[in-house]
Amino acid sequence: MKKLTLAGLCLLATQCAAPARFDARGVPLETPQQRDARMEWWREARFGMFIHWGLYAIPAGKWGSHDQHGEWIRETARIPLEEYLPLQQQFDPRHYDARAWARLAKQAGMRYVVITSKHHDGFSLYDSALSDWDMGGTPSRRDLLGELQAACAAEGLRFCTYHSIMDWHHPDYLPRRGWEQRSAEGAQFPRFVEHLHAQVAEIVARYQPAVMWFDGEWESTWTHELGVQLYAHCRRLAPQMIVNNRVDVHRGGMAGFSQSSEAVGDFGTPEQEVPAQGLPGVDWETCMTMNDHWGWCAADANWKSLRTCIRTLVDVASKGGNFLFNVGPRADGTFPPEAIERLAGIGRWMDVNGAAIHGTQASPLGAPSFGRCTSRAIDGGTRLYLQVYDWPANGELLVPGLGNDARGAHVLATGAPCAVERRGDALAVRVPAAAPDPDVSVVALDLVGAPIVYAAPTIEAPTSLVVGELEVRVSGGKGLELRVTTDGSVPTIESPIVRQLIRLTGSTTVKARAFHLGRAVSAVTERVFTAAEPTQGFDQPGSTTPGVLISAWPGDFDRLPPLPLAAADAAERISHAEFALPAALRREHVAATFQSMMYVPEAAAWVFELSSDDGSRLWIGDQLVIDHDGLHGTSAKQGELALGAGWHPVRVEWFNKGGGAELGLRRAKAGQPLTVVPTAALRAPAPPGSPR
Repeated sequence: MKKLTLAGLCLLATQCAAPARFDARGVPLETPQQRDARMEWWREARFGMFIHWGLYAIPAGKWGSHDQHGEWIRETARIPLEEYLPLQQQFDPRHYDARAWARLAKQAGMRYVVITSKHHDGFSLYDSALSDWDMGGTPSRRDLLGELQAACAAEGLRFCTYHSIMDWHHPDYLPRRGWEQRSAEGAQFPRFVEHLHAQVAEIVARYQPAVMWFDGEWESTWTHELGVQLYAHCRRLAPQMIVNNRVDVHRGGMAGFSQSSEAVGDFGTPEQEVPAQGLPGVDWETCMTMNDHWGWCAADANWKSLRTCIRTLVDVASKGGNFLFNVGPRADGTFPPEAIERLAGIGRWMDVNGAAIHGTQASPLGAPSFGRCTSRAIDGGTRLYLQVYDWPANGELLVPGLGNDARGAHVLATGAPCAVERRGDALAVRVPAAAPDPDVSVVALDLVGAPIVYAAPTIEAPTSLVVGELEVRVSGGKGLELRVTTDGSVPTIESPIVRQLIRLTGSTTVKARAFHLGRAVSAVTERVFTAAEPTQGFDQPGSTTPGVLISAWPGDFDRLPPLPLAAADAAERISHAEFALPAALRREHVAATFQSMMYVPEAAAWVFELSSDDGSRLWIGDQLVIDHDGLHGTSAKQGELALGAGWHPVRVEWFNKGGGAELGLRRAKAGQPLTVVPTAALRAPAPPGSPR
């Protein structure tokens, strides 16, 4: 039995460091300069290794007849605790070589490593003084964290720990899994929070992680207030430590960041995606798997190609983010050969092109047509790293929208100089005939001074559908002439200057370009508008019952199933006031349809927004308006449709696999604020078998 008390361990760790000043919430105060200094190494690193390792590696994804489980296997295979516990005695990482892991990360160009100290199953990869559900109870009793910490130090890598808030093993963690028979009687969540704080203090005291990477914060028992307390606790223990935003509840789905001023956490955490525009103004890190699982799944052969791996790293860096790339080791402590192969390939590319990643800033050019771009300040100017996906066959690489003069350019792989000349709005770089790299080639372009970028004009309209008349606004940089065409041609100095709104009455392609002192200085912006005939509405809804009819089916889904349209086939039926989840559907392993007749007050282009956790779709009549299928946290997608006045049949399909459950539908006439569809505008169809 472990003897160290929670209070004693917290006191021990607190003695490690003591920041001087705190805000009213107990969070250490720091100036912007102090924050920049704390984040400096992390921003410079740009590339790290994520490691998901634990008891779940033993079944390797297979339980019963299903072989696509991963680190969530205890949940997805619904394994009772008493059946999962024996895995502790089976865990034998006999081939674990922490130094070899660290070398693989370093050779791949990674600068830090984040490993699961404890995942959702509650098992710790070290001998904790606070639990017996850890490495201390395995035959080897090895300190897997300590070995990797030492290896990272030897290889010059930052050692970091992932720690799950959610804990399916601890008796005081709530809620229990929906399928579990384990009693929650006597469980006290505040007591679990004390345990969590103490275990974090233990990890900080023993291993001094540079980052504490939390996860599993989405269940209802974890609150913003608890997140603030845990963040403050971490920063008190180690004032220079970096803590991700999943310590709090405000990340807002897989996109990974909330603009809430109340949210705590030092960086956003997009998962399995790269935000289209990055997350400007904040620190962020995309985490991603090499195949389809975080933990080892032997049957998962869907490995990303080396090209995809390299281009994802490049894409993330070009948008100012970090890339945390995951490996799920096997139970014996070895990396899968497919992972080693990809790490080696990335390393070969980074050996040549690492300067285009480490210590760089986001592209000042956005996402150029040739690929991606990163930048760094150099003496008297700026170096742009042009990361070229498709090497120009004509030997000329065009970089549009730059007002700077060029100091020179060279191919990063060979050092070969490249001639540069002004070509209208672009700098034209002469490059060798053959691409230096088959996946991403890099050309360094040096500019005089800070980048002067003439952004392409924006073409703004509330919709791309023209119903009657549509007003379009073209805007651009101050002091620039904006010239447009509406016949599909490229704007020239002879094209008309935009001085007011453009009014469209039919299908039109609008193109715009910025000019200065008689020459084009920007790329061309294009937007296509389509004339749309509104779908005719019905005069009567065919029902007098307000609201929505819900038909629900149980099941373990990863995507929306082909749901029956007949409510009579449903396992349960629920009447509800709106397109939202009733309390009875806030559960796991369920799919449902939501059906209603919706009243539209006038013929127009209508915009709809569907938010959900997990997947959903919106149908209006036979038109699929929004497809938001798949496993994801709460996030929203929009779609648009031209609708006539009257009643329209609407169907929302939704499913939830596990974790949080959400659904919401908003609408607006194009150009107006989105609002929840009012109950008065909804009429539910009669349940099957009811009198009409």
